[in-house]
Amino acid sequence: MSLMKKLGLGAAMAVALALPGLAADVTVKVAYENNPGEPVDVLMNKWAELVAERSEGAVALELYPSSQLGSKEDIIEQAKMGVNVITIADAGFLIDYDADLGILYGPYLTEDAQDLFRLYEGDWFQEKHEVLKSHGIRIVIPNYMYGTRHILAKKKIETPADMAGLKIRTPNNNMQIKAIELMGGTPTPMPLGDVYPALTQGVIDGVENPLTVLHGQKLDEQAKQLSLVGYLTNTAFWLGGEAYLSSLDPEVLTVLEETGYEIGLESQKAAAADEARALEGMKAQGVEVISPDVEAFREITKPFYTQFPEWSEGLYDRIQAEIAG
Repeated sequence: MSLMKKLGLGAAMAVALALPGLAADVTVKVAYENNPGEPVDVLMNKWAELVAERSEGAVALELYPSSQLGSKEDIIEQAKMGVNVITIADAGFLIDYDADLGILYGPYLTEDAQDLFRLYEGDWFQEKHEVLKSHGIRIVIPNYMYGTRHILAKKKIETPADMAGLKIRTPNNNMQIKAIELMGGTPTPMPLGDVYPALTQGVIDGVENPLTVLHGQKLDEQAKQLSLVGYLTNTAFWLGGEAYLSSLDPEVLTVLEETGYEIGLESQKAAAADEARALEGMKAQGVEVISPDVEAFREITKPFYTQFPEWSEGLYDRIQAEIAG
């Protein structure tokens, strides 16, 4: 049975929805910081196509790249207030709702992203998702691979000592701020859209992010030293407001979640190839690629896991046990 029939829409509506220029029955905005053409944008376009196809035109995704709808924090607040919007967020942006989620943003927590994706299907994360729902947030795509985060700077970084005095842009979350501090740098939070002019004007000395973002945002035009520290395996969530999403017909929500999970799997498959292309593009831009002493960075960031008394007792051990299990 088609989604339209399950939704109780008549044949006339089905025909009307197939005509150009007529609105779908349900429209959801999808907002993100990344620019058109970046891997995130490419996958969101594919998600929009999948949703339209599976819903036979009854559900449409409207894409808003390049921070068109505001900052990530603003969009999450809009979603909580019932706006029909979905955005991408990392665990670091969700710690205000459950402090334990911050551990997912710990430096060198795991060397394999698949460990995290298994964790997200386990009991611990399901408990956390219920807490998020109680705060008005619902995860639609739990298995999205954003990339491994490295540092692009105006100075060569081979050891933590080289980070001294460097102002490194981070997102505005305490997890990454703490990690960069432990590495020896000076974290400088700002929206991603402000990074290019900040590098140009010398407000910051470097920026951490996956290769696809560093290259996609053209930051390699302003900084030429890429240090492959790989300090964070950055998975991400696409989320919206619980009030809005739970108000949708269950069949619509199923379409969003099932197609979203497929996009998550696609992001995992595409990550390695996308990063390889970005690396070649950065080299072509004149970027010097540095293989730093990763073990030194791993060692110096170990205290991270002892600096959050607000975490549940034994949290690190529980996470490692679920990853190992």
